[in-house]
Amino acid sequence: MTKSIKELSKNELAGKRVLVRVDFNVPQDSDGEITDDSRIKAALPTIKYLIENDAKTILVSHLGRPKGKVVESMRMDPIAKRLSELLKQDVMKLDEAIGPDVLSKLMSLENGGVALLENIRFYEGEEKNDPSFSKSLAELAELYVNDAFGTAHRAHASTEGVTSYLSPAVAGMLMTSELEMLGTKLDSPERPFTAIIGGSKVSSKIAVLKNLVKKVDTLIIGGGMAFTFIKAQGGQIGKSICEDDQLDTAREIMSLADDFDTAIIIPEDSLCMSAEVNLFDECKPSDLIETEVLDSRSIPENKQGMDIGPKTRETFAKLISQSRTVIWNGPVGVFEYDSFEEGTKTCAIALAELTNRDGVTIIGGGDSVAALEKFGLAKESYTHVSTGGGASLEFLEGKTLPGVACLDGYSKDEAASTSTKPNRSFDAELKKASV
Repeated sequence: MTKSIKELSKNELAGKRVLVRVDFNVPQDSDGEITDDSRIKAALPTIKYLIENDAKTILVSHLGRPKGKVVESMRMDPIAKRLSELLKQDVMKLDEAIGPDVLSKLMSLENGGVALLENIRFYEGEEKNDPSFSKSLAELAELYVNDAFGTAHRAHASTEGVTSYLSPAVAGMLMTSELEMLGTKLDSPERPFTAIIGGSKVSSKIAVLKNLVKKVDTLIIGGGMAFTFIKAQGGQIGKSICEDDQLDTAREIMSLADDFDTAIIIPEDSLCMSAEVNLFDECKPSDLIETEVLDSRSIPENKQGMDIGPKTRETFAKLISQSRTVIWNGPVGVFEYDSFEEGTKTCAIALAELTNRDGVTIIGGGDSVAALEKFGLAKESYTHVSTGGGASLEFLEGKTLPGVACLDGYSKDEAASTSTKPNRSFDAELKKASV
């Protein structure tokens, strides 16, 4: 198991300069005001642990995509200000991230003090994972903590390269939580174990589908990708989104489901609109859109499916309620538009209710989190809401994350499930929806 910062004692931390990779890539308005500080708050437990143990905390993060150049609007000053407010102590903001001047100022940092380096992506060496840059960054500290799960899938200087020069290199509390929830909890889940995979394209989630279909008891497929599965079965989907070049992939996943005794559930009915309407070009969320509920396998050429229908909503909700562990990645409809939000909202509410009954609910993916925000559902209503979009997706694919593999104690076994599946115990009528 990857070593955690909690395993380091006060004797090991007191007076030490600790370089902590955090993810402070937060949204800001045109005036530079932070509009969502949740990523900053997510790092507080690790930062406070270091403060309490008299360490000298040196935070490093990226902000935006400056592409190796200094961009004034992407400086870390607003982050330092907000972090100071949250910690109720001054945070030393540095105008550079490496060099003798930076090191000199950090040497004056008192025990329990906190410093924030300038945007690490102002330097070309960061994304190139340049060894000399990594070494310069490492010279600022005596040990390393990675608490930025959202960037762990990138082999950059501040996420991977720096560990060649600093020891120990351990996981922060947020990173540890992500690895536990997306790894241990899903490798040895309380069953029945269900996965809900949505989004528009099968191609973007092939590896996730192939990995999860071997582990879960039930795989629920929603969103635009469901129509690729329906067409692969010979269904008529009208002008609904479909990846014709992924039809064989869909058939392969369905075959894997048979091999591993996994039920695949696809929408039996869909909320459709005219194929002549280009939703993204012509309509706004508040516009009145004429809709019709149709059999998902018999959609005429002049219609396109945009959300799951009422029968499918009922099926999805019941399957969620009968589960003990559920992972959800991707919306099941075009939830950004009010006319097509009910399917995704139904799943979100059913998951919150399951959490309230002590079920394990894990949500990953930026769109799923955006849906919770739109519906006003608190992240605390779920067991775990992942902070890593691309990282959580790659982790679910079973890939090795560079920012995790470089940490002390890492084992490839952490990313691979060896669990076996017992027989499912779902409502027999619901299994009829299985492909």
